[in-house]
Amino acid sequence: MYFVKTPFWLSMLYPKCTWKIPVTEKVIYLSFDDGPHPKATPFVLETLAKYNAKASFFCIGNNVLSYPNIYTAIIEQGHVVGNHTYDHLNGWKTSLDTYIDNIKSAATLIDSNLFRPPYGRITRKQINALIKRTNLPSRIIMWDVLSGDFDQKISPEKCCRNVIDNVEAGSIIVFHDSQKAWENMNYTLPKVLAHFTALGYRFDVLPIG
Repeated sequence: MYFVKTPFWLSMLYPKCTWKIPVTEKVIYLSFDDGPHPKATPFVLETLAKYNAKASFFCIGNNVLSYPNIYTAIIEQGHVVGNHTYDHLNGWKTSLDTYIDNIKSAATLIDSNLFRPPYGRITRKQINALIKRTNLPSRIIMWDVLSGDFDQKISPEKCCRNVIDNVEAGSIIVFHDSQKAWENMNYTLPKVLAHFTALGYRFDVLPIG
């Protein structure tokens, strides 16, 4: 089970995390987890470029090591990167020291102040440890809308409706540039970009400060 639209009470449980960006303009924040990926990430970059859209990519350290050229392309095209651990660890099932060490390993490859916990699962102790350390990402980014592209039980059309029906100005949307999410993301992303561009929205990178 997962929430497509983050409920208010959930964001209140983790007030030190960023769930949405306060805005006065029609701005949306696309984010992509789990890359870089040799098929999905180039497609995402090409599709974003068609709409002059910028996005934030939360990368797994091991994937950065495997596909350094794709990682470099993300940055060169004006997008922002974030740390998503080295091995896609579940914070709820990982000790504090192991979790921090894994993020530290990813940080040797990913120079960013942004961090997103895999699965959105992180403990308060882990949050506090990240915030206190000057050599690790301290801005923990969650989301306002979860596309569900990773859910192979839903159709691409349902994935698309998940996003279009729930996004508003300031929303942080989660997609995945991964093999598992490919079918849903490949269908949904171009339609989301076209839909909201026609409504006068722009797509920007997440603030890193």
